[in-house]
Formats: sequence, C-alpha cells, structure tokens
Amino acid sequence: MDEREDLARNLKQLIELDRALGIDFVFKPAATAGLVPAVLDPAVTVKPVPAVKAAVTPAPPPRAPSPEPLSPIADGPDSLEKIAAEIATCRACGLCETRRSTVPGEGNPQPELLFVGEGPGADEDATGRPFVGAAGQLLTKMIIAMGLKREDVYIANIIKCRPPGNRTPEPAEVTACMGYLRRQIALLKPKIICSLGNTPLRALMNDDSLGITRMRGQKLQFAGIIMIPTFHPSYLLRDEEAKKPCWEDLKLVLKELGRELPKRG
Repeated sequence: MDEREDLARNLKQLIELDRALGIDFVFKPAATAGLVPAVLDPAVTVKPVPAVKAAVTPAPPPRAPSPEPLSPIADGPDSLEKIAAEIATCRACGLCETRRSTVPGEGNPQPELLFVGEGPGADEDATGRPFVGAAGQLLTKMIIAMGLKREDVYIANIIKCRPPGNRTPEPAEVTACMGYLRRQIALLKPKIICSLGNTPLRALMNDDSLGITRMRGQKLQFAGIIMIPTFHPSYLLRDEEAKKPCWEDLKLVLKELGRELPKRG
C-alpha cells in the first residue's frame, strides 16, 4: 500500500468518525463517483464542508407551581358543615398556631339577617362559639330588642381564629379567612348583612380607608346584598353614648327587612 492509498484509508476513517458524531460532508461531483479513486487521482480535490446544523430552540424553563389558594375550595356541593370542617383544620395563616378552637359561626342556616363581627375573643376561643363573652351578651340583647331571637339570625366573624391578645387582625389573616365567609354568605343568602365595627366594614367593602363612625347607618352592598354597618358591641361597652346611634342603625335594619319595631311594655 503506497502513501496515497494510506492517506485515502485514513481520510475515510475520519469521515466515518465525523458522521458518527453527527458531522456531514459535501463532495464535489468528481468525488462522488468513488471515494478511493477520486482521492487517488491527484487532479480531484476533496473538500469536506461541515453541514450547517439547524438552530436548536432551548427548552423553556420549568413553570413555577401555582400558589396554594388562601382558603380551600370545596369539592362537590358546599354546605355550612363542610366549611366548618375545613376551618377546623385550616392552617392558611399563623393564627392556627395559637388558637384553642376555631369559630366558624352559628345560627339560622336560612336567615333574613346576618351579623358579621371582627373575630373571636377569649371566651369564643374557649367555646368555639361566636359572641358569647360580654360583647356577645350585649349583641343578644340587641337582637331581642329588635323583636328577634338569637337563633333567628346567623352570627359569624371575618376571621375564624382568635388573634393573640384580641389584637386587630392583620391584612394577611383577613385575606386568608375571607374565602370562608364568602362561601357562608353564598349559602346563607341573607336579606341584610349588619357589619359590626371597622374590620368587617373594611373587609367586606375591600377598602381600608373606611371608618365606622362615618359609614355607620348607611345602606351599602356586598355581593348584591344590602349591608348596614354599625358599631361593634365591644365599643358600646366602652362608650354608652354610641348606643343611641347604634339603635338607629338597627331600626333601619328592621325597616329594610319589612319588620316593625316591637312594642314595649
């Protein structure tokens, strides 16, 4: 084997190796008649030209997982019992770490009137029932003065767990619980919502600039339902003078319900 044959064999091996690696070559027509003869002929030039590879589009980065919903979404038909069960195991905010009981709400499942307060206090946290402390006892008296009984209405709060020290709920805590209340309202279908104090007013109207002193006694709307804000019973315990305007608000509630003010004596 002479030098040119050895060169041709080596070249052929290189081409086969390159092809195995995904590299192709283009030959002049004179070289395609036969690789070895073409190479052996000094008049023929073999010019390897790597083929141009198609551009490879990089794979998109993996999509970040969607955030967990702040409150669980019920599967199948919803119910007050199902909501209460979800609340009992809820860990959507830090209040789950300090609560003794969850307080979903209680009352008539088909009420004309829904009272919405801020959140549970110590007595509520101990019993799992809303408005059973001093403010709750005053609310019960207010309901009776309207000619109703506590079991005629539904009572709930914006948040379902007690904030430590009865502090005002933080925005993230309100957000975490609002899904539960919206579902409760959708099931209860009350004619009137009476919100008690600043926190439920702001949460239901989605406006932190609102104040109960200016907004009390006004006819607002939440999800197409008439909403009348008034003072929280705990505020009435601290300020006797606020009881008179609060009673005016409750009379407006009765008027909107089509009920007459009960006669005294």
